[in-house]
Amino acid sequence: MIVTTAQLFKLAYGKYAVGAYNINNMEQALGLFEGCLQSQAPFIIQLSKGSRKYAGAKMIEAIIRAAEERYPEAVFAVHLDHGDEATCYDCIDSGFYSSVMIDASHEVFDENVAITKRVVERAHAKGLSVEAELGMLGGVEEDIKVDEKHAALTDPDDAEKFVKLSGCDCLAVAIGTSHGAYKFKGQQSLHFDRIEAIQQKIPGYPMVMHGSSSVPQEEVARINAAGGTLDPSARGVNEDEFARAAKLGVTKVNIDTDGRLVWTRVHREFFRDKSAEFDFRPPGKIFVAEYGKFIAHKNEKLGSAGQLAAIKAALS
Repeated sequence: MIVTTAQLFKLAYGKYAVGAYNINNMEQALGLFEGCLQSQAPFIIQLSKGSRKYAGAKMIEAIIRAAEERYPEAVFAVHLDHGDEATCYDCIDSGFYSSVMIDASHEVFDENVAITKRVVERAHAKGLSVEAELGMLGGVEEDIKVDEKHAALTDPDDAEKFVKLSGCDCLAVAIGTSHGAYKFKGQQSLHFDRIEAIQQKIPGYPMVMHGSSSVPQEEVARINAAGGTLDPSARGVNEDEFARAAKLGVTKVNIDTDGRLVWTRVHREFFRDKSAEFDFRPPGKIFVAEYGKFIAHKNEKLGSAGQLAAIKAALS
């Protein structure tokens, strides 16, 4: 069942966060649905501009619709990740998406508000939720590239003003995370003081955490042992901090890089160990199972595992 992110956030706020997972192909879709049903969790499917370009907007839609039919017990939102204004309108008018993100965070405050407000008006008229972003995360992810020196934490006063002026349903805030695999050096953590300050300004309002992959060191090590050359100093977000963030109003947590690491590890190890193989289906099956386990684990850390029955009861 496809629902809006606003419906999910209303039920999750202050208790747990909903995992938002980027997918690009059939194998990721299968693993995502299986992992979320295994852990009995609601979830958000995220489609980026890159995903829509890679698979084709109609193809990725067809994959998700087929998965919805195959897994009728699933409850999830379909969300555009990091959209520009034109892509948001395309998704809104498609009749398929239940949520869009307009990312105008690179614009000055007033222009960010104006663009977001236009998208909100168009989306709300058709029953979709809207996510916006304030502050800038550093790092690289697909066509998003922000030098760390230009990254800026979200100002709590600006967050309060932005939400009131734009009318967006949730806000992606910069609180110490970054996009891509190379996030932190050494032991760093989320800026909980900033999260608390924002929550005090907009109590009860859902916050979104981008760039929240953990970059597990075991995955990096196994990839490199199978011929990869990833930087072993790569660090991500400590997944044990998700629960604390959720209690403070972080209701959506975006995870993309970690899933790519699982894909890379599975395929590198398979073809290293079976170098005469050329059939891509056996490692694909392994990936579906491994990705499902990865998703279930993340849902446990987010606190969304075991919430599916309550979600269904509340929405029925």
